[in-house]
Amino acid sequence: MRTSLSATLSAVLLLLLAVLVPLSALSAWVDLEIDDTDRYVAAVSPLASDPAVQDTVSDLITDEAMKQIDLGPLQDTVRNFLHESVRSFTDTDAFRTAWDTANRTAHKAVTSALDGNSGEAVNIDLAPVIEQVKQELVGKGVPFAEQIPVQHTDITVLTADQADQLRGSFRWLRYCSVWPAVGTLVFLVLVVGIATVRGGRRAALTATAVVGAGFVLGAIVLRVLVAVGRGRVLDEVPDSDRDAAAAVVDALTASLRTTVWVVLAVGAVLLVGAVVARLLTRRRARTPRIAGQAPL
Repeated sequence: MRTSLSATLSAVLLLLLAVLVPLSALSAWVDLEIDDTDRYVAAVSPLASDPAVQDTVSDLITDEAMKQIDLGPLQDTVRNFLHESVRSFTDTDAFRTAWDTANRTAHKAVTSALDGNSGEAVNIDLAPVIEQVKQELVGKGVPFAEQIPVQHTDITVLTADQADQLRGSFRWLRYCSVWPAVGTLVFLVLVVGIATVRGGRRAALTATAVVGAGFVLGAIVLRVLVAVGRGRVLDEVPDSDRDAAAAVVDALTASLRTTVWVVLAVGAVLLVGAVVARLLTRRRARTPRIAGQAPL
């Protein structure tokens, strides 16, 4: 009866951790990264050097510029020249500064889309980038650079339908904030503490092993959720924006993937350590003592 009750409690603890670990990570991620402008910009800032982002930006700016230019048989030649000029600019510090400015503005769009009404997509407006590109190329005397239109030009990260689907979940996660993580840690301390008081060292080691297994299971669930979410986001993104959108999504979820590995490592250490300690304890308990000799 006692063994059956212990197994049931262990199974319940595993299931709770499989829910609490991903919930804690996701709610803390929304609170500490998605809702914080500086952390958001810091996460996506390195993408200014990402080839997929640079290519997408170059294509969009060149396409918009070529709508203003009609040179007949020279159209493709001019387009290639202008594209190479814009692509070269994306390797400069000026582009990185403009990219950060665009994403600082984009963060407002993110929070607005996740807080506001239906029908709002999440986009990165390249107007600040285009303005900087135009100034640089005109200053260098690049032909036709003055015809680059500075206007609202987007990289789509979330379509309006996707934003609508995620809005409720993000609001709930934002409401939870970091408290699920705090509650999970307090809960685990209580579980191990109560096991120690009621059953001694062996019970504490068993509880620790179950906690470790729960961490491993929770980390796996979190990794699956991140992968599924990534796939859903990119499924509806226009093909022209998909590579850049994938880079943005991966940058924003990098901390979640790091959390997966940290929780997985901690869980594995707790599980293996507790099991080994439990086996050693059981082995010592079964070792017969020789009269007059202190136990090993």
